[in-house]
Amino acid sequence: MPNSVEQERAAIEADERKLADRRKKLDERVESDRQKAIGRSVLGKLEQDRLENLLGRMKELGIDEVERRLKGTA
Repeated sequence: MPNSVEQERAAIEADERKLADRRKKLDERVESDRQKAIGRSVLGKLEQDRLENLLGRMKELGIDEVERRLKGTA
């Protein structure tokens, strides 16, 4: 148990740093998992130029339009 306000403040700041580090590690893990999923998908099997063209087209259309077209809805 901290004995002073300064010690309590220092303890809180240490906890905040630990939490920030945990969040950063989680974000890195999420990104890694995302990259692995893409690599295992059909996108990971495309030649580089085809992949770049497809991603460029998806960027032009926007994800909502791409999803709509893939679903085949008007």
